[in-house]
Amino acid sequence: MEFSTQELAKYLRNIRESLGYSIYDVNKLCDISPSYLSLMENGKRRPSPIILKKLSSIYHIDYNDLLIKAGFSDLIIEDNEKEDILKKIGAIPLSDISTTKIPVLGKVKAGYDYLAQENIIDYIAFNIDGTDKENYYALYVTGDSMEPLFNDGDIVVVHKQDTFENGDNCVVLINGDEATVKKVYKGTTGIELKAVNPYYPPRIFTEEEIKDLPIKIIGVVEKSIRNFKKK
Repeated sequence: MEFSTQELAKYLRNIRESLGYSIYDVNKLCDISPSYLSLMENGKRRPSPIILKKLSSIYHIDYNDLLIKAGFSDLIIEDNEKEDILKKIGAIPLSDISTTKIPVLGKVKAGYDYLAQENIIDYIAFNIDGTDKENYYALYVTGDSMEPLFNDGDIVVVHKQDTFENGDNCVVLINGDEATVKKVYKGTTGIELKAVNPYYPPRIFTEEEIKDLPIKIIGVVEKSIRNFKKK
């Protein structure tokens, strides 16, 4: 049943008070300003669906029920519709994912184990398909040489290995510098590191250069996480 603005205001105020929250507590929990909350609870402002979503989480009440009470019944998506939409975009429900904590590396340097503690700047939880979970790590992509495949700021999840198939997206260590991510092709006379962005020409190294510099394959990218936040 749809509530009037005053009825909805009283309903939300009663729930907050029954939980023992002040307006400032709610502000800290879900980042809704105290002034907005005050106007809403006094019936002077009707909450938007976004505000209702935040409140449903901290008030532990059904979001769809709140949408109905606030007059947004047309925004409700039934569970079967939601599942169809998720399938169309290839989304995987979080409940179906068994995650593993893998390290995010900073600079990868030659001369010692790049999975050593001093190289780890963070950890992320991610679903790993393989059984050797200890051989996975992640790196932040920098630059635009692999766009549109990988954007600047994306995270790539990498399996630690030195073997690859031609065309694999590999993490390559060149002359002890920071790791770079490129498509790699091995020929009879050397190796080619190829960017996806056509602005960047391929880099070709002979067998002698591979040994002397050296050029090392330290992993193959298996998955990536897109950063949608604009910097």
